[in-house]
This record gives sequence, C-alpha cells and structure tokens, in this order.
Amino acid sequence: MSSFKPSVICIGAGPAGLTAAWHLTKSGVPVTVLERDPVNVGGISRTESYKGFRFDIGGHRFFSKSAEIEALWQEILGDQFIDRPRKSRIFYRGKLFDYPLRAVDALLKLGILESFLCMASYARARLMPTAAPKNFQEWVTNQFGARLFGIFFKTYTEKVWGMKCSEISADWAAQRIKGLSLGKAVWHALVPKKLASRGETVKTLIDSFRYPRLGPGQMWETAARKVEERGGKVLRGHTVTGVARDLSGKWTVTSVDADGRQHRLEADHVISSAAIRDLVAGLEPVPPAAVRAAANDLKYRDFLTVALVVKDRGRFDDNWIYIHEPGVQVGRIQNFKSWSPELVPDPALNCYGLEYFCFEGDSLWTSDDQTLIDLARRELVELGLAAADEVIDGHVIRQPKAYPVYDDVYQENVAVIRTWIERDAAGLHLVGRNGMHKYNNQDHAMMTALLTAENILAGRAKWDVWQVNQDAEYHEAGEDRSLALTERLVPARA
Repeated sequence: MSSFKPSVICIGAGPAGLTAAWHLTKSGVPVTVLERDPVNVGGISRTESYKGFRFDIGGHRFFSKSAEIEALWQEILGDQFIDRPRKSRIFYRGKLFDYPLRAVDALLKLGILESFLCMASYARARLMPTAAPKNFQEWVTNQFGARLFGIFFKTYTEKVWGMKCSEISADWAAQRIKGLSLGKAVWHALVPKKLASRGETVKTLIDSFRYPRLGPGQMWETAARKVEERGGKVLRGHTVTGVARDLSGKWTVTSVDADGRQHRLEADHVISSAAIRDLVAGLEPVPPAAVRAAANDLKYRDFLTVALVVKDRGRFDDNWIYIHEPGVQVGRIQNFKSWSPELVPDPALNCYGLEYFCFEGDSLWTSDDQTLIDLARRELVELGLAAADEVIDGHVIRQPKAYPVYDDVYQENVAVIRTWIERDAAGLHLVGRNGMHKYNNQDHAMMTALLTAENILAGRAKWDVWQVNQDAEYHEAGEDRSLALTERLVPARA
C-alpha cells in the first residue's frame, strides 16, 4: 500500500469541515482548516457568549438515525453530554399548544366554537379535497382543513421562508409533515402511550435528546482542539479570497487574516462547506459563464437572534416556542436554560433567544442592535411571555446564509455546478448545508464530510455524498453502509 498522504484544506470550521478534518487527521493526513470567524468554530452550530451567557444559534438537538454519527459525537465529547427533555409548543392567541399537534389539547384550547369550526372545516376538506394539490396551502388544507392550516401552519411557514404558502410546492409539505395527520393526532391523544408508539417512530416525536452541557459549540471546540493535537491546523479569522487550481492539479487557497495579512496555502484537495455562490466567485481558472450564472442565482435566507436576559419567573420550560401570531415579527423563541442550565450563569436569571427570519440587507437585518433589542423586548411582553421589568439586558447575533433557499430552479443550478466540478475541477469537494446547497441537518452535513474524507483516503469516489439525505441510515461497518436514493425534499415554488 502506498504511504502517500494527500494534503487537504478545509474551508469552514463548521460540523462538516471539522468532521472531515477529524477523520483525515486520524489517518495522518495533513489538514488545514480555514475559518472566517475570529473566535468561534462550529458555523451555525457554534455557541456564542455574552457576559457569561451562552447562546445556541438556531437550536441543535443531538439526535440522529445514524449510529455512526451518534458514535462520532460520543467519541469527540464523551461524558460532556447531558440528557434533556424535548418540549416544543406553538404560541397562538395567547395560548401554548403542544407540538407535534395533539388533537385533544388543540381542540380544548381553541374553545368550543373554534373547535367546532375547525372540525367542520376538516370534514369539508376530507369530503371535498383539492384534487392533485399543487402547493403547500392546498396540501395542508386537504390534511387538516382550512382553519387549522391558518392557525398552525400558515404564519410560521411564511415567516421562515419569506414566501407565501400558496407559492411553496406541495411535495415539500408532504415530506415535512410526513407521518402526522389529524387522525394520527387523535390516536396518539386518546390511546395509551405505549400502545400508540408501536411501530416505526416518527423522528419529530422523540421526547428526549442529548446535548453538550455548554452548548453545541463545545462539541466543535473540542473537535478543533483534537484535530490540532493530531498535527492539523485550525486557523481562525481567515477569510478565503481565492481558490485556484494549476495545470498539475494542485490547489492554492488564498486567505486574509484578521490583521489584513494575506496567506497562500497549497494542497492536493480542497473540501469546501462555504456557500457555493461565494466559492464559485473566487475560483480560478474562472468557471464557464453558465456555472457562474448558476451560482449567482442561488439564494439564501438569513436570520438574527436577539438574546434577552430576563429575571427567571418560570414562565415556560420549552426548548423553543413557535410563534404563530401574525401580529409580531418574531418566528421562534428559544429558552436557553431548557437546553442546558449551564448556558445561564445565574440561576435567578434566564435567557430567551428571539429569532427573526430575514434577508441580508432588509430593514430587520440593517437595524441597529438597540432597535432590535427594543423590538424583541416589546414583542416578548406583547406575547405575555415576560413583563417589561423582567427584561434586564440584550444582545444581537446575526447569522448570514442560515438556510439555502430551495426555490424552483435551485436543483438545476446546483446540477450545473456539480457537473462542472466533477469534470473540470478534480480535487474540489463540496460538503455540508451551504457547501452543497442541500437541506442538511447537522448529522447529514457530518456524513457528507465523513464520506468525502473516505473518498480522499481511498483515492477514488467510493461514496456518492450527494445521496446523503434525512432518511438515510448508515451502518458502522464499511461497505455495509446503505445510502437512500432519494434526496430530502425542500420547499420549491409551486
């Protein structure tokens, strides 16, 4: 066997980049990870801090259908995991409804009249459904009725994606709400839990999960440290400005550090979890016009978190609450103490993260921090989840490119870029959510990186990383892994 060890540069120190570096350095491969953030690693799975408070960006439950990923988490973090109860609810008209929806809970809290109207609407939808529903609104209305659609689906979905429900593909609704129906909700509400849970477990119904005691960033800080202990490098504060391939197939990555100094690194392979649009813009030789146009056409949804420090009055113990009130802009509220008590340094206090979905450059994104803190405080009080005198401090965290936008042409655009890379840019590998512009969760992003690392070690395309999706299950023993053949569905325009 050849002793040659290919050199690798990973762009981005999120779950994908650090998983690749973790796996490659275990085999003695020289790896350098370049991370734009001058302080944190973990990407959207990082943990920010402010005055001793720690913030999970977006909320990350450590639960995977892949035993291999579960084992990898355990290998990295060991006894630093804690078991946490899963609790999420929907806020509507001043009341908190169980999520996933439980029929009896929902109907009791809606009241007799509204419940009657909802059931009548549901009966009408079942008797006279829309034939061949084309969009999210039609599909959900067929399943739940128009009134329940308006209460429990419309507002939040439109806040998250910035699209009307009538513009989102019905296919995405079928995937996102798979396994949940009003009939099944009634079943789960009325029969004993043990009997109701027989058969396959719906992933969204797990009632507990593991979580790093200091937040998800603890996982990736530990991974980065262990990569460096094996001889790898994790360079923070390095913004990649160019990725060039010479005639021999060698790659050169240029970056600028926090002090403005330029760096040039050479490697046999580049693994990128950066947004495809940004990566393609910096490639040399310059890709063909069709590839550049496809990359420029890719879009991203951004969000910001306003973390409010409050006096703890025990108002709710959910991990997060989905806000379905159309009169406020906040889309979701995290309760950081419910993720882990150690995220909050003072037991007399708590910290709520109010999440606002937006596009970079719009009025929310460009508002100054104090304006956003005032907005979040006002909306939290308006929702009745805190009194004005309970809010004592605030901090704003902006997350650009949090979600790739899955519009009606994104798959065609990604296919153009992928085809060109595989044909003309050997040694460049795309991984992760933004790196592949795919609807990857943390565990799926990690799997794309793990398989990419194995391809590099094998010197051939042993695995097709583009097959990784939410329902794929992997076995721990090499070639026995099975890859599902269907991609995770995403919201596309109807």
